[in-house]
Amino acid sequence: MPGHDGEEPVAQAMECYKATMAKFPPKPGPISAKPLGILLNDVFAEAYAKQGFAARELVTRWAQIAGPEIAAHAEPLKMQWPRPVEGQPQEPATLVLRVEGPMALEIQHSADVILERVNRFFGWNAVGKLAFRQAPLSRPRRTVRPGPPDPNLVAKVAEGLGEIEDEELKTALARLGAAIKRN
Repeated sequence: MPGHDGEEPVAQAMECYKATMAKFPPKPGPISAKPLGILLNDVFAEAYAKQGFAARELVTRWAQIAGPEIAAHAEPLKMQWPRPVEGQPQEPATLVLRVEGPMALEIQHSADVILERVNRFFGWNAVGKLAFRQAPLSRPRRTVRPGPPDPNLVAKVAEGLGEIEDEELKTALARLGAAIKRN
């Protein structure tokens, strides 16, 4: 056969190539990074469910739901659902809030507003009452960094420094002295 000799080396080369490639693992495809929240979704969902939260958004979006003035002093701790009774509609839950000690009374006076905002978030009357636990909030407070010292005070401190040849050093010492006097 005239064309048979030309096809055989090609077929042998293909077999050799396939055998060689089978020895090596396939090249990895492009790496697609997944957000950590997606990877840990099941872990977090289970932890929130143990505390009675059907959705973790009540905890993660608390400042948006309750408002910044309430969220600064209170945070959701858990939801307590009453046991269902056959033939009866589900009773609303009790939302337990962790409240900073001195603000507990103020937050208690805002209970109706909090209930309204939480139920508006859920879209139904999910929470019927609030319970309070006085304790420090779990999240760290943001420290307010003081602004730069008053330029007049810096100038006054700089006058009292005396003769310092390096102007940058003198300015830095004057700012430091003004900041110390301010506090």
